[in-house]
Amino acid sequence: MAVTGDAREELEAAAAEQDGTSVTAFENEAAAQRAFDQRRVDAILRGQYVPSTSGPGEQIAVTATVPEGSIRSTLIVVEVRRVLSALERQERLERTPYLNQPPVPLPDTVSASQYFGFTYTILIPLLLFLPPFISGSVAVDTVTEELERGTMELLRVAPVSLLDIIDGKALGMVLLAPAQALMWLALLSTNGIAVSNPAAILLFITAVTVVVVTLGVVLGITLQNRRPAQLLFSVLTLVLFGGAVLLPEHPATTVAKLAVDSPTLLTYSHVGGAVLLAVAGYAVARVYIGRVAAESL
Repeated sequence: MAVTGDAREELEAAAAEQDGTSVTAFENEAAAQRAFDQRRVDAILRGQYVPSTSGPGEQIAVTATVPEGSIRSTLIVVEVRRVLSALERQERLERTPYLNQPPVPLPDTVSASQYFGFTYTILIPLLLFLPPFISGSVAVDTVTEELERGTMELLRVAPVSLLDIIDGKALGMVLLAPAQALMWLALLSTNGIAVSNPAAILLFITAVTVVVVTLGVVLGITLQNRRPAQLLFSVLTLVLFGGAVLLPEHPATTVAKLAVDSPTLLTYSHVGGAVLLAVAGYAVARVYIGRVAAESL
C-alpha cells in the first residue's frame, strides 16, 4: 500500500501490525497515484489531519483508493479495513490520557479466525463455482459419447424427441451443481463458518450452472466429438469467467458479498441478470437443438 499525507507515519505504524501488508510512504499524492496506476502498489491510503467535529484538537481523515470490480479488489479492501481498524485502536490508546472523559469502550476482542478474508473471498467462491463447471464438462461428455457411440439414435427409438433427451440430460446436470453447493454450505456451517443469504447464493449458482451446461450441450451437439468439444468448452469457460472482470461486479465478488451479508443493489442486480441470461440462453439453445433434430430426420 502507498501511504501519503500528513498522517502517513500513523498509517505506517498501523500497517506494520498487520501480517502480509507492506507500505511505501510517498511525499505527495501525485507520486502515490502514479505508483497505483502502474500497479506498483495495490492501494493508496491518504491520511490528513482535520479539525475535530466534536471538540478542540484534530482528527485523522483517511481516504482509501483501491482497484474496482474484481476479486482482487475484495481482497485489498479486507486488508485496508484491517489497517484502518489498527489505526483506530492505536489512536484511541494514544489520545485517551488527554481526554476529559473516557471514550466509549471498545468491544471485547473475540476469537475469530485469521483466515476470514481467505474463507469468504477465495474459498467459498471456489467451492461454489467448481460444481457448475464440472456439470458443464459432464454435459459435454454425455452428449458427445451418445453421438459417437451411436446410442443417441437408439434412445430416439423411444417415443421422445432429441430435444426431450437433451432436456433430461441438461436438467440432471443443472440440479447436481446446486445440490453440491448446498452440501458445501452445510459443511462450512458445521465447521463454524456462517454463510449468509444461502437462497440467493444457490439461485445465482443455479443460474451460472444453466449457462455453463447450455454451453456444454450446444458444443456437444455441434461438434459431436468429445475431444474438440471438451477443449473448446474449457477454453470458452475460462474466457467467459476471465472476461467477467469487465462486469461492474465479478461473479466471485457477488458470492463473497452475499456470503458476508453485505450485498448491494448491484449484487442483487447481478443475481437477477444471471437468471435472465440463463433462461434466455437455454431458450435459444432449445431452438437450435430443435433445428438440428429436424435436419437429422
